[in-house]
Amino acid sequence: MEKIKNSAIIGVSLGGKKLLAGKVNNGNLIKSNSYIINNKGTEEEVLSDVINSISDVYDDETAGIGIGVPSLVDVNQGIVYKVQKIPAWREVHLKEILESRFGVPVYVNNDANCFAVGEKYFGQAVEYENVVGLILGAGVGAGIIFKGHLYSGTNCGAGEYGSVPYRDHDFEYYCSESYFEEKYGIKFDVLLKRAGKKDKIALAIFEQYGFDLGNLIKVILFTSDPEIIILGGSISKAFPFFEKFMWEKIRTFIYKHSIKKLKIKLSEKADIAILGAAALYIDGQNIEIKK
Repeated sequence: MEKIKNSAIIGVSLGGKKLLAGKVNNGNLIKSNSYIINNKGTEEEVLSDVINSISDVYDDETAGIGIGVPSLVDVNQGIVYKVQKIPAWREVHLKEILESRFGVPVYVNNDANCFAVGEKYFGQAVEYENVVGLILGAGVGAGIIFKGHLYSGTNCGAGEYGSVPYRDHDFEYYCSESYFEEKYGIKFDVLLKRAGKKDKIALAIFEQYGFDLGNLIKVILFTSDPEIIILGGSISKAFPFFEKFMWEKIRTFIYKHSIKKLKIKLSEKADIAILGAAALYIDGQNIEIKK
């Protein structure tokens, strides 16, 4: 395994209207910027925003670039398809474009995979080889670390647990923010505040959420069998209100020895989106980071 040199990595996280870019050196975020982009612009206009954001943090120390996008990705070719909330980005050869522009290796993957690989190299999963990073927010996203490295699958579709059928919909329906509004007519942030005040209805809603999430985690155990699951996203803020019920459901898993070994932790890195994108380069280059 190659040891990391005294070089920086640029991490870029592209959301809908928001873009984050930062310079990372040995796990430390040296410099970062946040941008509001015109997500309704043309392909070239949005691409220009991405390039300009990289240019703002790029310097002679830069060894490579990692970029996370909310879409399906051809990981080998670095092509992104049908990016969420950016209509013009139907098929963008991002790796080729950025490597031509900046002259360093570029790695592209979806945002959930960035979360998982970021936790592996810089977060709660440093000591573990088999990991699932589970994002609970506007949707349900996940990334898989297998034998110490990111596993994206053949079509960047590994870890799409949210699309697994569950009850009369799928897990994303029951385990994302929109469920609270559609089912109970209340936004998540309001529900969280009410739970903090020990509102019985809010606490009961999170109890049911814990059961549903526990069933989702049982699916993860059957399919991926990780040592640890890292929870991120907005809903993870409510963990104290659903943790007990989540574990009640998980403990019904048929392989009891697996439950004894399983660890579930919350992400603690505020800048995990940038760190995770940078970690794509580290993982792709098989680099050993300094402790």
